[in-house]
Order: sequence, then structure tokens, then C-alpha cells
Amino acid sequence: MPSKSAKSSSTSAQRSGCCSCLSARTLSFLALFLALFAGVYSFLDARLEQFYVFEPEHLHDLSQRAISAHGEDTRSVVNFIVAELEQKVGSKYLNTEEEWVFNNAGGAMGAMYIIHASITEYLIIFGTAIGTEGHTGRHTADDYFNILHGTQLAYVPGEFEAEVYPAGSVHHLVRGEVKQYKMDSSCFALEYARGWIPPMLFFGYADTFSSTLDFPTLWATTRITGREMIGNLLQFKL
Repeated sequence: MPSKSAKSSSTSAQRSGCCSCLSARTLSFLALFLALFAGVYSFLDARLEQFYVFEPEHLHDLSQRAISAHGEDTRSVVNFIVAELEQKVGSKYLNTEEEWVFNNAGGAMGAMYIIHASITEYLIIFGTAIGTEGHTGRHTADDYFNILHGTQLAYVPGEFEAEVYPAGSVHHLVRGEVKQYKMDSSCFALEYARGWIPPMLFFGYADTFSSTLDFPTLWATTRITGREMIGNLLQFKL
């Protein structure tokens, strides 16, 4: 008759074998998932252009024409932009209700009105009447900052002069790059991002948990962004 210690050793060996088998199986599934994800990502990333409904050139031209028509009247400038976008793009892709919420990201604070949000694009009015400064973030999308009112300054390490973007100009932050930026006093912009938008949300949410603890604003941002993204997905708009 086998001893108790022999039985115990046999049981331990069986458990060890099961754990090794489970671990190997888990790693195999994980490797397969990562390979499939990388394949799908590469396939879609090479074809992002077909999912866009906005064009940077048109948005820049539209911003300049809105400024020419209304000058320092920023509210009328915004109305001009949204009205033309309704005609060109169609209201089904736009949020025409001015739902303004605070936005804290990278140490900068302002307010934003989300005009469009989907998996591959967002279009917002962002700005402040009293100025702000912060980190742009390093993003998975190209960001086009069309200045509607005021002036934005930007800085990159190694330079000794600021980049200056007055009203009517566009500041293109290339995907993956990063800068320091500043909006002296009153400054508003039409901000357009195209690329992979969901990863950018982590940057947009980080200051809430590390600094402001402003959860009502976080909820309002999540509610509006989620509503717009899901609504566009239901229309087969990535």
C-alpha cells in the first residue's frame, strides 16, 4: 500500500502538470489574440482614409471664411462653421447642440463643444476666455488646431523661439509628436483629430484622477462622447 507521502507527491505532481498545461494554453491563446489584433490593426490602419468624413483643408478654409465673415464675434464664427458642416457633411454625423463642458488634460484647462466623435475622428471647439498652458499629449492621431480667436504658442525641446499661431492659422500636431503649448488670454480653436481616437481618451481622463477629481465633468464628457461614438457606429461610421 502506498504511503500518505507518496499520494501527496503524486497529487502535487498532477496539480503542477495541470498548472503548466493551463499556463501554456493561456499563453498560446494570448499569443494568438495578439497576432490577430496586430493583423486587424495593421489592415485597418492602412485604410483609415476611407473612414473619414472631414478634410483638414476644408476645415482650415472654412475657419478662415468664418473669421472673415464675423471677425472677433467668436460665437457667430462657431455658428457659421456648424451651419456649413451641416450642409456639407450632413447632420447625422454632427452634434448641433452646444453642450459645453470643461476639459482638463496635460495640465491645461479650457472648455469644449463636441461637434463630432467617432472611432477615427473627432471635431470640437476648444478654448478659454482667460488663457491656459500645458502638455499636448502624444497621440495616436494627427491633430489640426485651427485658431478662430486669439493666439496659440507652441514649443519643442531644442528650439529657442516659440511657434506662433494667430487667428486663421492651423497648428498641425503630427501623430506621435509632442509639444508644450500655451493660449495667452482668450483663445478658441476648431480642433480636428484623425486617426485612432479611443486611446486619446486616457490622456483626456488622466487629470480627473490625478488632480481635479471633478467627476461630474468626467461623466458629462463620457456621456456625450459615448453617445456620439455609438451613434456613429450604428451608422457604420468608424
